[in-house]
Amino acid sequence: MMSAACPDLRLTGATVLRDGEMQSRSVAIEDGCISKGPLPEVDLTGYLVMPGMIDLHGDAFERHIAPRPQAPFAIETGLRATDRDAAANGVTTAWLAQSWSWEGGRRDPAYAEEFLCAVEGYRPRMATDLRVQIRCETHTVETADRLLAAVQRHGIDYVVFNNHLEDVLEMAVVRPERLRLWAEEAGRSSEEHLALVRAAQKQARTVPRYLCRLAEAFDDLGVTYGSHDDPDAETRETFAMIGAKVCEFPLARSAAKLAKAVNDPVIMGAPNVVRGRSQNGNVSAIDLIETGQCDALVSDYYYPALAQAALKLAESGVLSLPEAWNLVSRNPAEILRLPDRGCIDYGKRADLAVIDPATGAVEATLVAGRITHLAGEAARRFVAGASALPMAAE
Repeated sequence: MMSAACPDLRLTGATVLRDGEMQSRSVAIEDGCISKGPLPEVDLTGYLVMPGMIDLHGDAFERHIAPRPQAPFAIETGLRATDRDAAANGVTTAWLAQSWSWEGGRRDPAYAEEFLCAVEGYRPRMATDLRVQIRCETHTVETADRLLAAVQRHGIDYVVFNNHLEDVLEMAVVRPERLRLWAEEAGRSSEEHLALVRAAQKQARTVPRYLCRLAEAFDDLGVTYGSHDDPDAETRETFAMIGAKVCEFPLARSAAKLAKAVNDPVIMGAPNVVRGRSQNGNVSAIDLIETGQCDALVSDYYYPALAQAALKLAESGVLSLPEAWNLVSRNPAEILRLPDRGCIDYGKRADLAVIDPATGAVEATLVAGRITHLAGEAARRFVAGASALPMAAE
């Protein structure tokens, strides 16, 4: 993270999420953390001050790097745009979901290694706390040493397993045009892509040992790991048994139910909540939230959906606003073991999102007390109250 001297200040007049309730109280910021005492004031009357959002899975960065499949730009350019996109939507910590797969192209291990190096190089200039989640395809047995080396070299703290082989085979029959576009993005024909699928399938007998080896190494390294797109309870149970506790985007209610039965966290996509329906007929996030089977929401492919989902859940009465906001702040912090953020409390990092309740717009974002986004009337208030505040620089 970029370092800069942070002026001490107090946000006054706003409604603040604190101690599990919406309260009319001030928020003091000192040395980048939540503090006490009289400090120069910024009047935010009429606004909500919420904990900064923690996004455990987002792939919007892919769109910033390659706005068209065949028109990629420099990775650093995409990271800079992603950084600003996240900040403009109240996100203060975000995991970028980078694939590690047999698929090739921007999902190939070689590209993943290049991406990890680019993130490391960009880190001194980050406004948002950007990290990388590795999405590891299960049938990549021959890359075990390479993957573990990358995890250690770059300090990766979050990995999820997924297996999309059957999806590709189904796509070849049901939606061949989509398969063609997918293959073209990786620089090959549909036939060549299917040949890779069949080659990957031949690893089936060695996949269990591969996953167990990775799980043991992740335990030693302190890496949180889970599974992605579990189609049923049996699949989720298998991953839970090897220690892959996080259940990310379960496709069926049975998978989520199994996860909750063994106290594993369930993560769903915020866009699913905003749009009010699931894609492809899978279990919906709202259904799981209503039954207490969803612990956190993630941006998936669209950063604005995080705040929108929390506000929608509160407005519709599904949850109170504090409960809904926990899905994008406190709970993700607990899942990824980040005790210094996720809520507004003394000594915690001053990661904050300032929201206009009339529009739902994020008008200010602070990361460790530094302004990473500022717009609208909130910008005028900050300038009027504390003209010396540092801005996130390139």
